[in-house]
Amino acid sequence: MAPQTMQVLALASVFIVFALAEMRLGRFADPRGNRDDAKLDIAGGAALLVGSLTVLALSKALAHAVWPEGRDALADWPVWLMLLCFFLADDLVQYLWHRLCHTSFLWPLHRPHHSAPYVNVRIAFRNNAFYYLTLPGLWLSGVLVYAGMGWVYVGYTTLKLTVIMAAHSAVRWDEYLFSRPALHPLAWVLERLISTPATHAAHHALGEDDGIGRHTGNYGNLLFIWDVLLGSAYFTRRYPSAYGLPETHAHTGAGWLEQWLYPVVQAPRVEPSAPASLEETTVKAQ
Repeated sequence: MAPQTMQVLALASVFIVFALAEMRLGRFADPRGNRDDAKLDIAGGAALLVGSLTVLALSKALAHAVWPEGRDALADWPVWLMLLCFFLADDLVQYLWHRLCHTSFLWPLHRPHHSAPYVNVRIAFRNNAFYYLTLPGLWLSGVLVYAGMGWVYVGYTTLKLTVIMAAHSAVRWDEYLFSRPALHPLAWVLERLISTPATHAAHHALGEDDGIGRHTGNYGNLLFIWDVLLGSAYFTRRYPSAYGLPETHAHTGAGWLEQWLYPVVQAPRVEPSAPASLEETTVKAQ
């Protein structure tokens, strides 16, 4: 069986397990969502599959053109060193890219991930179609695969995407660790090592006034240690009561197709009128 086939089957199985668990808890088909949300959830998953395969193929082709003698040149490296390469070239780079997407013109590529008024496994890969095509870590990973790290990449990405699905899952498996004092040391280590439902839910919160939400933090994908080391970690061990984007946020109200294919598809923006002053309101009332 081909490595990528095994990977797709493994990830599909993990998704199904989390989806069934959420269904049992009544948290998979969240009533706060609408048809646009359902379409975006599906389109985002398709973007991940098509985008990642496209980028990996193009990256390996470019690597061959620039570095023809590099094919399988690193195949004899130990597994731990290959994993370290992927942790740095893919996961750390995606942490930085994720952080950049929240503070620059790249935001529309990541906006669909945060427009959902719920957090569960359905939105784990919900992004703009061009998000994965522009993800630097995928391009770098393609070079490493070309250099002979293909099987290690399969294991690495299976682990990474499993952690990402677990962090978005509405099962909230980390609550079990928080509720048992004997497991607190394990919880302390895990929430600083990898992304968990509590830390990632804070990143998706609708607001920050409750002391739980933190939009400018908790950017980690697989390893949360990047947040710890780079000062963006935020811990509460609690979950926000509401998720999504406030009405005042840029691009709020865009349809699912615009969110998915922006900037190719753009609807005209209607700027809200400024509120009338107290004097104007008084004059109109008279």
